[in-house]
Amino acid sequence: MIKVLVSGALGHMGRIVAELAAADAALELIGGVDLKEGEVQGAPVYSSFADVCEKADVVIDFSSAANLTNVLAYAEKTGCAVILAATGYTEDDLSKIAEAAKKIAPFKTANLSVGINLLQKLVREAAKFLGSGFDAEIVERHHNLKKDAPSGTALMLAESAKEGFGGDKRFVCGREGMVGARDKREIGIHAVRGGTIVGEHEVMFAGEDEIVTLSHSARSKRVFAAGAIAAAKFIAGKPAGKYDMQDVIG
Repeated sequence: MIKVLVSGALGHMGRIVAELAAADAALELIGGVDLKEGEVQGAPVYSSFADVCEKADVVIDFSSAANLTNVLAYAEKTGCAVILAATGYTEDDLSKIAEAAKKIAPFKTANLSVGINLLQKLVREAAKFLGSGFDAEIVERHHNLKKDAPSGTALMLAESAKEGFGGDKRFVCGREGMVGARDKREIGIHAVRGGTIVGEHEVMFAGEDEIVTLSHSARSKRVFAAGAIAAAKFIAGKPAGKYDMQDVIG
């Protein structure tokens, strides 16, 4: 049994992760951490990592980027792996994660959806196969409360397309005014915000007289929680080093 501790356990995503973990025969939900004490799926929720009595194999963190130092400190102290599912990490945060990877096994990805990570691989292969005769444009759609644009997932897909094309590309986020003819080195990225859209990503390869479109639509945030559960099963017991969803689906 893989012992799981959920950080941000009383938030929307934390509760879904706790629900899935409690229902999975391979996992044991030992508790959670949140701003206030409580209970989730019958397991205790502590207000601080310092109060956690149980020994976790994996921490699944859906709290916030501001909590990164506390999460990594607990993981380093106990030797457990950690799945970093929060958003908004800064360059300094990423440096902290890289440093922690020398001692523990942090799992960090722009999107925990298994489908999105499959899309990432398909985009890379499509760009490699189609080549310079095709232009790549990415459209991402999210709910009206999302604060960042473009999404981290859109940027991840753009990086995959760039890699497939051989690296000689630059990202253009939206266009306005007399921008002139499209530069062949561009990968366009466009953000749409509205309603309660969970997350939609479309990658279009437009060539001479034909268009190839690859897309993914998340209909519920449960897909991200399910991805976190799959990641927990994968990373438990792994040696120190950075991991992501490409390792899981690979």
